[in-house]
Amino acid sequence: MSRRIIQPRMHRRTVLRGIGGVTMALPFLEGLAPRTVKAQDAAVPPYAIFFRQGNGVATEQSSEFGDEPERFWPREFGALDAANLEGRGLDELTAFASKLLVVRNINMEDFDYADGHARGALQCLTARDPVIPQAGGDSEASGESVDHRIGRQLNPDGQDSLFFYAGSPGGWLGGPCISYRGDNNRRSALHNPWNAYESIFGAADLTDAAAAQLAARNVSVNDLVRGQLQGLLSRTDLSTRDRERLDLHLTSIRDLELNLQCQLSESEERVLEGLESIYESNDGDHIWQVTRAHMDIATIAVACGLTRSVAIQVGNGNDGSSQYRDPDTGEMMENYHYISHRRFSHSDDGDFIANADELHHKIDRQFAQAFRYLIERLDSYDFGGPTLLDLGVSVWLNDLGNGPGHSANSCPFVFAGSANSFFRQGEYIELDGGAWNVRNHARVLNTIATAVGCTSEGKDYCDDIGEDFIDREPHPELQA
Repeated sequence: MSRRIIQPRMHRRTVLRGIGGVTMALPFLEGLAPRTVKAQDAAVPPYAIFFRQGNGVATEQSSEFGDEPERFWPREFGALDAANLEGRGLDELTAFASKLLVVRNINMEDFDYADGHARGALQCLTARDPVIPQAGGDSEASGESVDHRIGRQLNPDGQDSLFFYAGSPGGWLGGPCISYRGDNNRRSALHNPWNAYESIFGAADLTDAAAAQLAARNVSVNDLVRGQLQGLLSRTDLSTRDRERLDLHLTSIRDLELNLQCQLSESEERVLEGLESIYESNDGDHIWQVTRAHMDIATIAVACGLTRSVAIQVGNGNDGSSQYRDPDTGEMMENYHYISHRRFSHSDDGDFIANADELHHKIDRQFAQAFRYLIERLDSYDFGGPTLLDLGVSVWLNDLGNGPGHSANSCPFVFAGSANSFFRQGEYIELDGGAWNVRNHARVLNTIATAVGCTSEGKDYCDDIGEDFIDREPHPELQA
């Protein structure tokens, strides 16, 4: 895979700085050789990206539909490798197993939303109860979501974090429903990828600080440091090889600038424009095209320092209109919500759907493939050792533990990237010894916020996301 090369800062070495804060270290010069050279932190601060799937996963369970085998979770707790993931939905991520933390037994509160999908979707990033109990499909969450909190505290000028939505508009819970500014204050989502791209990267819509940053990125680093380079080239103690290295370095900087512009290429922009006719579709093929476009925009926005937080929602509250394609037959499957219920129904009646657990597993795989795409995009930005993937954390989460049961227990969370070595990696773990009565979901959200730099008043960590009557301390079992 080709990578966009970004060099980290180097200790006791002259550094060329530009492109909105990205650093590019000088090559090793024999005439200026220091005694020690140590890599320091890369230019991009920690960030979090949240990728939401609804309706649970195809996990082992027994119900009126019979006994269903395990099709999602790894085979055993411990190190993640190809053998541990084989045959499960997560084996789509095998190439990045060493960069993953798969977490079982994340349990949400059983708040009285009067509907499992409302309880899961509105709580998944807020850990908050309903504004009005028993409101069902008309429910709203009573507090801020972690994605917005990260942006509010850490983004430049406190600007909003990014919130993307893929799928048909409206539907259960009104379409976009996982991100909140505060009590009963749901956020609107960026839906049309082209409009989203223009609103984020179009200078007319940027804050003054962001516009200045983008303008700075368009100034050549070579121009910014020309005087320093001329001073170096005039030194008599530089060898011929040193001068050749400097010349190569100037060329490399220009290549970097071309690779890391805060805009997509013309061909990539044309792809976004082409999605304007399908971004509201319930066709799964279109939904995945739009989701990947949102991921492209999210990646470049994080790489360019425009946001520290992104949430990407696929499908409405119960994803009840999306139809994904069966990769084995080529035909469109029944809508995802029906499949998750195992019935031709949005409720608890209707005829059974044959092999619904297998169909659910195929949809889980498609979400895993989309998450892999995001991981690959982040991993394509190389910071001279760590990649953009390593510098932050991306979380593929589900707001239910399973389909038919709408369980608030063991809701799947898959972490990719360590946020600068904060999170454990390459493991499948079970929190709190597998005790299902331990409600630890808010602890997980506060751990993510802490990992990327959020703090509560008077503390060096975050512990105020979620209801104040539940445990909100960051969870040490997630940490490296």
